[in-house]
Amino acid sequence: LDWDLAGQPDHAGLQRWVADLNRVYREEPALHQRDFSGDGFEWIDGNDYENSVLTFLRWPDEGRPILVACNFTPVVREGYLAGVPLAGAWREIVNSDAPLYGGSGVGNLGRVEATDKPWHGRSHSLSLTLPPLGVVMFTPEIAQ
Repeated sequence: LDWDLAGQPDHAGLQRWVADLNRVYREEPALHQRDFSGDGFEWIDGNDYENSVLTFLRWPDEGRPILVACNFTPVVREGYLAGVPLAGAWREIVNSDAPLYGGSGVGNLGRVEATDKPWHGRSHSLSLTLPPLGVVMFTPEIAQ
């Protein structure tokens, strides 16, 4: 490995991104507890080819799920609706486009509020801003 590159801003941002992903993976049971069980993963929408977006939920044994939204285009998706099973505020726990990682800073200002608008067969929905070529993750602020 060329460790001298870690001092350059782009490389340091990627290093922070990987470190934060590892931290979130350890801290959030939904991301690891049911890896080998079908009930640990639930598609929200795996068919949105027109926007090149995938959304899904990860479920722990007990507690809060994690919503993951992946935007595979260089276009910011504002007002992107994702159906969720719980009302209330959802905290943005990961945003690959954060300036800390070398991104442009497009995101959701740390949280979004679920509305009573049913979407994707779920009782509530979130209106998300999806960063270009980015991944965001959310978890409800209240326990399930």
